[in-house]
Amino acid sequence: MTLTKVWLDGSDKPEDISSQNSAAARQLLCCGALCCDGSVTFHPDGKEQHIGDPTETSIIVAAHKNGMEQEQLNQEYPRLAEIPFDSGRKLMTSVNRIDGKNIVIVKGAFDMMASRCVKGDIEAAKRMNEQMSRNALRVLAVGYKEIAEVPAEPTSEELENGLTLLGLVGMIDPPRPEAKAAVATCRRAGIKPVMITGDHVVTASAIAGELGILEEGDRAITGAELDAMTDEQLDKEVEHISVYARVSPENKIRIVKAWQRKGQVVSMTGDGVNDAPALKAADIGCAMGITGTDVAKGAADMTLTDDNFATIVDAVREGRGIYANIRKVVGFLLGTNIGEVITVFAAMLLWHKTPLLSMQLLWINLVTDSLPAIALGMEPVESDVMDHKPKPKDEGIFAHGLGLRVVLQGLMFAILTLTGFVVGEKVTGTLAGGQTMAFLVLSLSQIVQTYNMRSEHSLFKIGLFSNHKLNWAVLASIILVCLVLFTPVGIAFGLVILPGKLYLLGLGLILVPVLVMEFSKACGLIKHQR
Repeated sequence: MTLTKVWLDGSDKPEDISSQNSAAARQLLCCGALCCDGSVTFHPDGKEQHIGDPTETSIIVAAHKNGMEQEQLNQEYPRLAEIPFDSGRKLMTSVNRIDGKNIVIVKGAFDMMASRCVKGDIEAAKRMNEQMSRNALRVLAVGYKEIAEVPAEPTSEELENGLTLLGLVGMIDPPRPEAKAAVATCRRAGIKPVMITGDHVVTASAIAGELGILEEGDRAITGAELDAMTDEQLDKEVEHISVYARVSPENKIRIVKAWQRKGQVVSMTGDGVNDAPALKAADIGCAMGITGTDVAKGAADMTLTDDNFATIVDAVREGRGIYANIRKVVGFLLGTNIGEVITVFAAMLLWHKTPLLSMQLLWINLVTDSLPAIALGMEPVESDVMDHKPKPKDEGIFAHGLGLRVVLQGLMFAILTLTGFVVGEKVTGTLAGGQTMAFLVLSLSQIVQTYNMRSEHSLFKIGLFSNHKLNWAVLASIILVCLVLFTPVGIAFGLVILPGKLYLLGLGLILVPVLVMEFSKACGLIKHQR
C-alpha cells in the first residue's frame, strides 16, 4: 500500500507525494501520522518493516519522505487520548497536544467524515473523492478540531463532530502481477471470486475490474444496499454480485451463508478481528499469516503464510491433484483385486481347479499393491486440472462411471488370466504350468495397468515414462515377479519354467489392457471430467 496523492481543502487538484511537498500537505501528513497505530522501521539497506494496518503504514512512510519521523512526531506532539478504529464508524480518533493546544485528529472514510465536518468545501471534496476512487485509489479524509479539555472517557459523539476538513489522502495497493492470472484461473476452474472490502464502492469496482473479478453483467453494491435486502432477495441476486464495498462484519456472514444456501463450497479470506465470524462460518476459512491477527488465525481453518491470493489458487490445484490421485489409486486397487476374486471364483466354478495358489496371490498383492500403487499416488498434477468444474458436495468417489469401470477392468483381468491358465495347462499338460501362466499374466498385466490409470487422457499424450517414481516402482515389481518366475525361488511358489512360446503369448496378453484402455479413452468411453 503506497500513499500517492494528497488533496488539500480549497485546492483545485491533488498533489503528488514527494520528498518536498507543500507546507499544507506536510501538515496533513503530520496529522495523519499522529492518528496512526501502525509503525514502520526503516533499515539502513533501504528495506522497510511494516507493522500494523497497511493503510496507516503508507501514511507514515509518506510523512517520513517529508522528513517527519513517527517517533519524533509522537514525542513532540504526545497523544492524550484516542478512540480506536472500528468497522461500524470507519473512523479513528486521537487527541494530541500540539503547540500547547488539545487537538482532536480524526481520519477515516470520507462518506463517514463528510457529515461530521462543519468547515471545509465538502462538495469539492466529494468530487475529488469520486475522481480518486475511479483511479483505484483508497481514499481517507482527515479532519481536526480544538477542544478545551480532554475527556476522561472520550466518546465518538463528543469528539468526532464539528470538525474542520483538512483534506484527503489517496493510496494505491497495486495488484500483484500474478493476481490477475490467478483470478482468470479461478473462473476457468468454475470458482467465482468475490471481493468484499471496506473501500469505497468506486475504488473497489475499479480494482475488481482491473483484476477481472468484476465482469460485464456483474454488480457492485455497498453494505447499506446489502442491509436493505432481505435474505430472499440476496439469494436471488448473490450469483450476480461480485463486489461488496463498505461492508460490516454482519454483512460478511450474510454473504457467506447466502452462497452456502446455494449449495456452494465457500472459502473466505480475512486478516482482521472483524473477519473472524465470517472465517468461522465459511466452509474454508483462510487467514492471512503476515498481516492477520491472532483472532483471525484462530478462527480460520488454514493460514496463508505469504498473504498471496495466487497461493490459494495453487492450493486448490494441489487439492484437486491429490483427489484425482486418490481416485486413480482406489480404481487401480479395486479393479485389480476384483480381477483376482473373479479369476479364482470362475475357475473353481467352471473346472473345480484353482488357477492361483495362496502364496502366488499373496506375492501378486505384495508386488502390485505396494510400490506401484504408492507411486501412482504421487502422479504429478495434470496440466488441465484447473479446467474442470468443482465437484458437488454430495458427489461420491465412484462418480463419473468409475465404479462401473472398476468392475469392467476386473472382468478384463479375469478373462486374460483365465485365458493364460487354460492355454498354459493345455500346452504343458500340468496344473502347475497353467498356474504359472496365470501368475505371469495376472501379475504383469496389473503392473502395466498402473500406467493406464495415470490419466483419463491417452497414456501417449501425457508421456509414457513421465512419472519417474512409477518407473522405478514398476522396475522393482518386475524384478520381484521375475525372481519367482525364473529362479529356484519359484519352487516355493509352485511355479515351473514354461516353453518360450507361452512367454510370448503372456507378453501379448499383458499388453491387452493398454489397447483396451487406449481404445476406451479414444472413443470417449472414459470421459475426462469437465
